[in-house]
Amino acid sequence: MSKIRYDWYQTEKDVVVSIMYKNAKSEDVEVEFSDASLNVCVKLAGGSDYVLSLDLAHPIQPDQCITKVLGTKIEMKMRKVVGDRWATLEGSGEAAVAKTIAAASSGASAHSYPTSSHLHKDWNKLEREIKEEEKNEKPEGDAALQKLFQGLYSDGSDELKRAMNKSYSESGGTVLSTNWDEIKKDKTEVKPPDGVTYKKYEQ
Repeated sequence: MSKIRYDWYQTEKDVVVSIMYKNAKSEDVEVEFSDASLNVCVKLAGGSDYVLSLDLAHPIQPDQCITKVLGTKIEMKMRKVVGDRWATLEGSGEAAVAKTIAAASSGASAHSYPTSSHLHKDWNKLEREIKEEEKNEKPEGDAALQKLFQGLYSDGSDELKRAMNKSYSESGGTVLSTNWDEIKKDKTEVKPPDGVTYKKYEQ
């Protein structure tokens, strides 16, 4: 059997490696993509194996790589981590991965970032930041008044909460008092705003 050769080309997003072997069966082809390497094993018709192992010049995204077994060739399409042009297919792939991760973590390059397996979000920190933003947010108008009352109620004593609940419910929402000593004595009267007449809803 003549020697099996392979070839490669690239696009802006992908690098494509093709093994020129005809009539291969999908079940006879094993392909392994890693961050910086490609390993292929093909069971040939004669019973022997064809093995292709490449240390790539630049990192790839293994979870976005695909393999196609065609009638005339076996094609591996590998998604680039960085959309730069590759001068060569092979190189010190692990070094390229390390360099890309370092650049991403230091913010040295907006276009350099590691594969998803290297990314970790601190969700607890994110939650704290969101709560801090909500705490520092400055509402206006009715929203500011409502936030003030919410703060009073949540931080207040039991007597303050009883005063607010009693005055608000008995006055039909027209009075909100925080003085329990005053409110506990009598039923809170309805005090609508000036120019407004209060009418009790009757079924």
